[in-house]
Amino acid sequence: MAQWDPFQGIEALRREIDKAFEDFGWRMEPFARTAFFPDRAPQRYPLINLYDSREALTIEALAPGVEPSSFDVTVMGKTLTIAGEKRPAPSDVKPEAFHRQERGAGRFTRTVELPVEVDERGIRAAYTDGILVVTLPKAERATPRRIAVQVS
Repeated sequence: MAQWDPFQGIEALRREIDKAFEDFGWRMEPFARTAFFPDRAPQRYPLINLYDSREALTIEALAPGVEPSSFDVTVMGKTLTIAGEKRPAPSDVKPEAFHRQERGAGRFTRTVELPVEVDERGIRAAYTDGILVVTLPKAERATPRRIAVQVS
């Protein structure tokens, strides 16, 4: 039996509005950076750095406490998706024992539009010290090519 979620429709509408603004070149950032909320749509988690070298794009995703085997990294066209699951507190801790519980847990998905096409066969991902590093080599047609000018 499916569980009704009153925020699901609102979140879908927010994503559509954000997409419309991005299509016009306006970037809509959330009012406050937040981690994901369990059983809610993604809220820009994990936080990332995306940088470009001559040969590749590199994404560093801050995802402490995520079991490496739960990551699902996919690339389709110019879109990278990072999904995974952050485990909740140990089950032997009773909910009433918590005085404060600020770290989120649950499934997450983060989709990033890449600035150039990448070679999907050469993508590598490594997870160390809570940071997922994804290296995406640029497609041959996306790398700048120097053209010699001949004098006649």
